[in-house]
Amino acid sequence: MSILPNEAAFADFREQCLSTDNWFNKYDRQGMQVWVEGSPAIKGNDVPKVHKIKCKMTINDVSAATMYDVLHDGSYRKKWDPAMLDSFDIARLSMNADVGYYSWLCTKPIKNRDVVTLRSWQVTDDEYIIINFSVKHPKYPPRSDLVRAISILTGYFIKHTGPNSCTFIYLSQADPKGSLPKWVVKQASKVFAPRVMECIHKAGQNYPEWKQKNSPDQKPWLYPVQSNLPMMDSRELSIQRADSLENMDESLKVATQDNEDGS
Repeated sequence: MSILPNEAAFADFREQCLSTDNWFNKYDRQGMQVWVEGSPAIKGNDVPKVHKIKCKMTINDVSAATMYDVLHDGSYRKKWDPAMLDSFDIARLSMNADVGYYSWLCTKPIKNRDVVTLRSWQVTDDEYIIINFSVKHPKYPPRSDLVRAISILTGYFIKHTGPNSCTFIYLSQADPKGSLPKWVVKQASKVFAPRVMECIHKAGQNYPEWKQKNSPDQKPWLYPVQSNLPMMDSRELSIQRADSLENMDESLKVATQDNEDGS
């Protein structure tokens, strides 16, 4: 059975992006809103580490097509993503899907994270959707120097609203794994998410000029024939479950500790 997203998966993601049921606003300022799914009142210290977060930007100076290109262009990401440690595409799975690797810096003393995800995309006349989720890749197991995070479902919904404007929505349900201070979880919706969205918006503003100087006709996400990635059978991948990764983390900790003790 293929793990590639089907039409129903894209429709469900779109519905989640546009839904207002059971979403509670955490931030609303200057054309940007952030919501968290679930209860608006969290008592005591019981702050859920795994929750669904949704961010929406009303963009009046960048087209939907440009924002879509920004999200796909791996070469450009190195220019605008200050948190990125490493990022690369591993293989193509179909005309509209690939598997890739991404690692990022975390605020000290939190350990840096990485993910291996299957990404798929869909384009209609005035809408763009990109979704991803964590997978196990035989050649990219968890590393001892990073915590392997889990994307349960993460993606973007971009709606064309004019020749140079769009609605941009980011939705994510992820498990960062490891131990996170409560202040980090609490600040995710009010500080970190708006900061990332502002960064992406600025990247969109600067992309046309940058792209004009950097292989302007090279867009394999629009023209698959341009891709030089190797093809891979999606059946070689499996969905990465958070509970199965817990044991991997423990074994890595033990192995790392043994190495340190023996050094």
